[in-house]
Amino acid sequence: MGRYDRYILSQLLVLFGFFSLVLISVYWINRAVDLFDSLISDGQNLLVFLEFTALSLPQIMLLVLPVAAFVATLYVFNRMISDSELVVLQTAGLSPIRLMRPVLIFGVLLCVMIAILANVLSPAAREQFNSRESEVSQDLVGRLLREGQFTFPTTGIAVYIREITELGEFRDVFLQDRRNPNADTSYNAPRAYVVRSETGPRLVMFEGMSQTLSRETQRLSTVEFEEFTFDLTSPQDGAEAGRRQDPRELSTFALIGADQADASALGTSLAVMRWEGHDRIARSLFVIFIPMIGAASLMLGTFSRLGVWPQILLAVILVIPLQIGRNALEDIALGDAALALIAYFQPVLAAGIGISVLAITLKKRRKRDDLGTPAEVSA
Repeated sequence: MGRYDRYILSQLLVLFGFFSLVLISVYWINRAVDLFDSLISDGQNLLVFLEFTALSLPQIMLLVLPVAAFVATLYVFNRMISDSELVVLQTAGLSPIRLMRPVLIFGVLLCVMIAILANVLSPAAREQFNSRESEVSQDLVGRLLREGQFTFPTTGIAVYIREITELGEFRDVFLQDRRNPNADTSYNAPRAYVVRSETGPRLVMFEGMSQTLSRETQRLSTVEFEEFTFDLTSPQDGAEAGRRQDPRELSTFALIGADQADASALGTSLAVMRWEGHDRIARSLFVIFIPMIGAASLMLGTFSRLGVWPQILLAVILVIPLQIGRNALEDIALGDAALALIAYFQPVLAAGIGISVLAITLKKRRKRDDLGTPAEVSA
């Protein structure tokens, strides 16, 4: 790697790090505010909040790193144009293709980073996040059950516990369930425990009595029991507690090699799984060409004394439709698992655009050389 390559690459990496830090901080703060409201209001401590925000970072980085790389490339080449560094380099005989080499190296490094994030860190973090979220939702009920006061673990349920022993046994429990629109039921038991199940927390009461009052007939029925298990979750809560694995938690190979049985077991479609797997790879390839498009666009007007804002605008116009097109491709692919390979259309198109812009730049350079026009005064 020559001195020019090291110089440009170092500039790109430094500014990429800076813009990444800024964008991640902004995005993370917005995400952290939402998490803070939901976790702290539910009685979670600061450590749980920090854990959840840390687990959300890989997904945030997947979103902002390509943007940071694009902005860093535009900034570096804009500065080089303003300082006439590119004029000197091209006058010294460096072709646009040679000038693009450190940019491509930067793109490959970015590809490796995104590949690790998309295929390793993000699935693992998402799995841990969902697992901890499920644990917290179940622990929440236990924290809401406090001795000597009425608590409301979920909508329509009120619980009163006179005493909670050191072993976690509840003494003199009263529970009222008003979720049934046709009847109100209350339970009384001298002792009870909270136990976990696959569908959520349950209250197990011993040697108690239940009373059900019909709202229509106002008739009261009483039943005594030796042991009774009461589900403390609402139907929605129970569904969340017994959640199926999120396909985005799976490895890329598992997603690409999935069949209909795997999709049915996860409660999703095969098209969703196939798209997720191929999209991870396509996303990694796509970022190789984002810096290339930015740098090649700016080199179209490297020697213009009118500024490079038209070239910056061109680069933005070329990149934004690629992301919009990716969203459109996703909508199409999710309708048919056989269409998952169209995820690679985005990086292929990005490569085509980058090469085309670079070819135009090279053609303009050769045309100027053939005419003998000094590069320094060319528009």
